[in-house]
Amino acid sequence: MVSGTSVWEQLQAGDRAFLTWLAESAGPAARVALVGGAVRDALLGRTPLDLDVVVEGADVEALAAATGLPFVFHPAFQNAAVTLPDGRGVDLVRSRRESYPAAGQNPLPEPGTLEDDLRRRDFSLNALALLLSGGGVLDVVGGLDDLAARVLRPLHAQSFHDDPSRLIRGVRLAARLNLAAHCDLLAQVPDALALAGQTPRLWAELKLLLAEPRPGKAARRLVDWGAGELLPPTDLLSRLDALQDAGTAVNFQAYAAALLSAAPNPDALAERLSLGDRPAALLARVFSEDYFAPDTAEMQLRGLLRPGAYVPLTGKDVLAVGVAPGRGVGEALAYLAGLRRGGQLESREAERAALAEYVKNRRD
Repeated sequence: MVSGTSVWEQLQAGDRAFLTWLAESAGPAARVALVGGAVRDALLGRTPLDLDVVVEGADVEALAAATGLPFVFHPAFQNAAVTLPDGRGVDLVRSRRESYPAAGQNPLPEPGTLEDDLRRRDFSLNALALLLSGGGVLDVVGGLDDLAARVLRPLHAQSFHDDPSRLIRGVRLAARLNLAAHCDLLAQVPDALALAGQTPRLWAELKLLLAEPRPGKAARRLVDWGAGELLPPTDLLSRLDALQDAGTAVNFQAYAAALLSAAPNPDALAERLSLGDRPAALLARVFSEDYFAPDTAEMQLRGLLRPGAYVPLTGKDVLAVGVAPGRGVGEALAYLAGLRRGGQLESREAERAALAEYVKNRRD
């Protein structure tokens, strides 16, 4: 068993205190472990934010209640979602085994050991546990070796058949942490594709892909792994990534709107990914002739989708040519908007000329 000192030291001080309290409160007969992404990230030198804790040999609901913090308990899976004072969540889970009655459907849980719980997970480097009493890192599936090699490996040959959404979680993880796909992973991609249509969790994961730090990078992994058919062409996502790399903030809605712009049926894609109305509304504004400030999502996308578009004149420009404040400014802007919609203006210079002619005619 590998020492857990490096993991423990990477945790925030408040998290260390909370985890120590959990282990003590569970009692001497229990085993309590920090598992999954928190252990993985700590071993990579990253400070974990979300905490997942597996409890063997103690009542999870009672333990959650004893924290005095808000929590929601899910009896079917015997797990409690606890909210820390800073708003972050902690998942307290009773150690369990799982079986899948049908491919792509929710698993059936039953009590198990901590080792059983680690073996039910998606990838080897997410199946690491820091024992909170004793301090060692428990690795029952070779996750430490895969983490050192920066390789993403599913835990068994039926992993993506049981849960095709693991493909998308893998893509997100590989892009975020610069991981290579193990050959066992690539061999299971066809299974995930065959079952995608009957796996709602897969589409929920695709929506989460758009919230990754670099969604275009994650989408590129999907293509490289042979699963590009799950999304429309994603070059625009990569171009938005490039804007971020250059220091421009790009939000989720811009990525979602860019994806819809490439879809043969945007409404169907928006519904399948549960995107709501905002990305489509953003896309409509991009193709309108309205003015938007240069640093807005509308102008970011307009620059990509309408490279010949320009920033229209504003009320300040109208005032600068001598139009008095008030109704006349709005009338002048409406006149210019009508010319833009009719395709009669192709630059700010053309707008200035049209505005000057408009003002002259009004004065005459």
